[in-house]
Amino acid sequence: MKTKKRKYFTIRLSMLVFIAAVISLTACFSWTPPTDDAAESEQPLASECMTEETSEKISVSDGEKIKEEPLEEVQVESQAEEILSSMSLEEKIYQMFIVAPEQLTGANPVTAAGEVTKHKLMEYPVGGLIYFEANIVSPEQIKEMLDSTQSYAYEIEGLPLFLCVDEEGGRVAKIGNNTAFSVRRVPAMQEITGERDAYEAGAAIGGYLSQFGFNVDFAPVADVLTNSGNTVIGDRSFGNDPDAVTRLAASFSAGLHSENILSAFKHFPGHGATEADTHEGFAYTDKTYEELLEAELKPFAAAEENNVDFVMAAHISVPEVTGDNTPCSLSHKMITEILRDELGYQGLVITDALQMGAITQSYTPQEAAVLSIQAGVDLLLMPQELPAAFQGVLEAVEAGEITEERIDESVRRIIRTKCKNLG
Repeated sequence: MKTKKRKYFTIRLSMLVFIAAVISLTACFSWTPPTDDAAESEQPLASECMTEETSEKISVSDGEKIKEEPLEEVQVESQAEEILSSMSLEEKIYQMFIVAPEQLTGANPVTAAGEVTKHKLMEYPVGGLIYFEANIVSPEQIKEMLDSTQSYAYEIEGLPLFLCVDEEGGRVAKIGNNTAFSVRRVPAMQEITGERDAYEAGAAIGGYLSQFGFNVDFAPVADVLTNSGNTVIGDRSFGNDPDAVTRLAASFSAGLHSENILSAFKHFPGHGATEADTHEGFAYTDKTYEELLEAELKPFAAAEENNVDFVMAAHISVPEVTGDNTPCSLSHKMITEILRDELGYQGLVITDALQMGAITQSYTPQEAAVLSIQAGVDLLLMPQELPAAFQGVLEAVEAGEITEERIDESVRRIIRTKCKNLG
């Protein structure tokens, strides 16, 4: 009797499992007759399913593979939320800083990554590092240093670091202008006039950056050179035609992406309209918002549709827009109201280096860090003093001047970018 009951239970259980499987498959493979427009549509099919092994989208109507992605958006969101929920407030704040390796370790210059780097990443688990000429000695040296640093980050933070460099081509090329490297020399952007050439320039730079272990290039310059007296940007710009600059900058960015290097449009809202150098001190343009929209802002207005990963905010002032001399990098009006809300950019926003004269002459490290986050910035580049800047943000959160939700907003965006592109 017991044997019969057990057999009946087994049969019944098998039937239930079979029915559940049929229901699941029916839900996944539900079919809607196509309309006449279906063949012309480029929108994702509503009946696509994800295979766990390959993370490939499959068209169930014909069984053919239609797209392959490293991670689906839903997976990225889920992964980002899981990581974010496991982080302390301190860890989240540190994730918002990108610093030079000397700022992290105290050594000068840093040309290798060992126990000191590992220990300091444990103490200051920053979101990224940026490297300059003094850090880059030879192909073997830079690759070993970056590989070791990234390995430590995965071990300590469970996340990759943004490993960054300014490699624009022309006179701003930390590797391209180093005689120890046999890489293709890319000319100044002023010399590039066609979209194909711009793409190939980005791909060439992206190719060697990826080879050495970098994953972020703070390029291309998307400044429209509307002020002929500007020498800070000068030949780094694609020119004075806003539409041409937009197309060429987008093509350069796509070239970087072809080699798995993240791109950045800089310097929002357009350093090409100024004469002074923010490295030294105050710089401004007296253009109105409407005037900026006609030229300088055009490339940045197209950044979202061109999948640009970062927009770098300049320290220039636009008093005719903001009503005062607050640098754009610290301005809620410029970052949140204009760049985010009006121009629709949803990627990462990073400040230009916070140790530049335009910031340090008027703000303490604590003030600059707090104001930039209140403005809506996600990442703070090279604060004058990392411990002071971190402490300023932490105290602002504890005092209610910055909500933890505001911190989460940026860190979620940072983690999402890392999981999607670097994971």
